[in-house]
Amino acid sequence: MEGSVVTDEMSTLVRLGDSDLTVANEAEDVRGHKVIDRSGEETGTVDGLLIDEAERKVRFLEVGSGGFLGIGKHQVLVPVDAVTRVDDEHVYIDRDREHVASGPVYDPELMSDPDRPYLENLYVYYGFMPYWGAGYMYPGYPYR
Repeated sequence: MEGSVVTDEMSTLVRLGDSDLTVANEAEDVRGHKVIDRSGEETGTVDGLLIDEAERKVRFLEVGSGGFLGIGKHQVLVPVDAVTRVDDEHVYIDRDREHVASGPVYDPELMSDPDRPYLENLYVYYGFMPYWGAGYMYPGYPYR
């Protein structure tokens, strides 16, 4: 994936690793952390973060899910709104592993559509209001 992912008059989403941006507090960088579902089961690993360049906020976790020994693994996006807690090695979310694994597969090409149907479908799938919706409140960092 190269550079920007979603662009409109208000925001551009970029993969943190593809930008010049950095995480201000290194302790808050969750890349490489295991994702744990609400039942305590491992769901995958945070492989990347999608950042809103204008607001400099994380909008999605890119989670490697499924597979065995890397075979059959696929990437999904999980809105940061699903995160309930973070510790030194884990990100806890309020969805089940099966729900995440069955979610829309991450496709950078679909994200470049200015009408945002892919992102809208992601938010509908997870049951959250899109970050561009009226009244949206960015979740605070879920400290331990």
